Amino acid sequence: MSKITAIGLLSGGLDSSLACKLIQDQGVDVKAINFYTGFCTTDFRRQVNRKKAKGKVYSNESLQSAAALKVEIEYIDISATYIQDVLIKPKHGYGSAMNPCLDCRGYMLARARKYMEEAGAQFVFTGEVLGQRPMSQYRKALDVVAEESGLGRLLVRPLSAKLLPPTIPEEKGWIDREKLGAISGRSRKEQYKLAEEIGVSVYSQPAGGCCSLADVSYGKKFRDLLNHSEEEIIPSLDDVILLKVGRHFRPSERFKVVVGRDEVENKFLERYADEKRAMFTSIDVVGPVTIAEGRLDSTELETAAAITARYADHEGAETVRIKYEYGENSGVIDAHPLEPKQIDTWRIC
Repeated sequence: MSKITAIGLLSGGLDSSLACKLIQDQGVDVKAINFYTGFCTTDFRRQVNRKKAKGKVYSNESLQSAAALKVEIEYIDISATYIQDVLIKPKHGYGSAMNPCLDCRGYMLARARKYMEEAGAQFVFTGEVLGQRPMSQYRKALDVVAEESGLGRLLVRPLSAKLLPPTIPEEKGWIDREKLGAISGRSRKEQYKLAEEIGVSVYSQPAGGCCSLADVSYGKKFRDLLNHSEEEIIPSLDDVILLKVGRHFRPSERFKVVVGRDEVENKFLERYADEKRAMFTSIDVVGPVTIAEGRLDSTELETAAAITARYADHEGAETVRIKYEYGENSGVIDAHPLEPKQIDTWRIC
């Protein structure tokens, strides 16, 4: 057989970078892939131009890692199908929030299998570590996603390989099992040690994952969205991205209000003003951008304006002039700022 080619899922984190290097060092030609679902928090911070301390902009860790490892990487957008195929009714259920970890992993690996076949590669590998994540990396879960993705024994976990049954690439001699790892558990001491030994220095620092769906507050907002959507309507990517921004309130079953918390969020929310969503801004004082969606009659417009006034710098004024824009309609409402106690009863998160 000509040179062996493997497809690696590369997030840019420590584990996936190490896995990539272990396979590379065995003379295997590695092609990396990274999936965009729309739910990565780092991707979102980059999209809204949130900056780290000292003015550094959030970078794409997978691209940085691929460059350091000198491997070709393809960034694959699966967001168009991810919500319907994975999120709405996951076969294996959700984690502590709205994270369908097993279904998500199986879905990505199935796409990786398809990519492997199209690229003429021989196997797929990941940076998964046995026992590291409670919902998706215990032994049975690793077996389930391997089987349901269609990869079966063509899926290699280089960091934990010696603790798992031999795979086809090991049996056929494409890779040497003795040169793979026997790492397990949540501690990353062994990974840091291995990184020094094999020369991996470019990777993002572990931070508990970057998936919005595993965040409890985001999960509350996503569940609220599903509970107030018509059964046959699948939320759009715009709908779920909006959940990442601002304070969210549901004053009634009929409509929802989102209030920006800072200048970055205000600018981002402005993009959502259209014929379906009304935008509210204060006229005479500094205030937030507010978006309201749902059934918006005069009562709802007045309520959204009053919420906007609550977060404006009104300095105790009895009323605040709030402008609203809704499709081709616009107007000004003299809004009475609502009391925090009243607003808090409507807060989703």
